[in-house]
This record gives sequence, C-alpha cells and structure tokens, in this order.
Amino acid sequence: MWFVKNPEWFDVIVTDNMFGDIITDLAAMIQGGLGVAAGGNINPEAPRCSSDGRSAPKYTGQNVINPLAAINAAAMMLDFLGEAQAGAAIENASIQIINTKIQSLAAGRMGYGTTQVGDLVAGALA
Repeated sequence: MWFVKNPEWFDVIVTDNMFGDIITDLAAMIQGGLGVAAGGNINPEAPRCSSDGRSAPKYTGQNVINPLAAINAAAMMLDFLGEAQAGAAIENASIQIINTKIQSLAAGRMGYGTTQVGDLVAGALA
C-alpha cells in the first residue's frame, strides 16, 4: 500500500519472487507502463536485467510495441557491469527522445514504430 501511495519513499525493495513480480508491475504503471519499465534481479550469482513487459501476442508483427524497457534494461546491465558511462548515455538518450519525440508511451500511440523508436535512441547516442 505504501509503495503505491508514496513510491518516492523507496530506493530499493528486497522481496521474494512472487511479491517482487507484483511490485514491479505496480512500479511499471507508476512510471508509464510496462513498455517503459526496466528491471533488475541483482543476484550476485546470476544477475538479470530485463524489461518488465510480458508477452503481447495481439501486437505480434505490428511494429507498435514500446522498446524503451528493453533498451533501458541494457543500460542497467552496462551500469551493473561497471560501464556506468555507457549505461548513462543510453538512459539519457531515452530521456531525450521521450521528452522531444515520443507522443505517448502506450503501444501504438508513440507516433513511431518499435524499430523507429530504437533508431531514435541510437541516433541520440551518436
């Protein structure tokens, strides 16, 4: 309840897998949706960074899914691996295109297709 009411109170939340799954879904909606939420399971023995999104078969082949979660998961991974400058560059490029190019973070409403959003982020890195 407190996470939903005051998410800014939390920097890190440690929980088991079931509650972690619930909390990451809530966090995704707070920050703009599953297409935006990157997440990390920072287990020292098997770290994993990934988008928080799920399978969306109804959008298969339509080039409308927001790729920013997957892109920002790569930024998190780079930071975790000690490449903080590269991770920050990707995150800043994502922020730049969200603020200047993207009309909406929702699938099919971005004003660009999935591949075009990826190209915009790549272009902002150059």
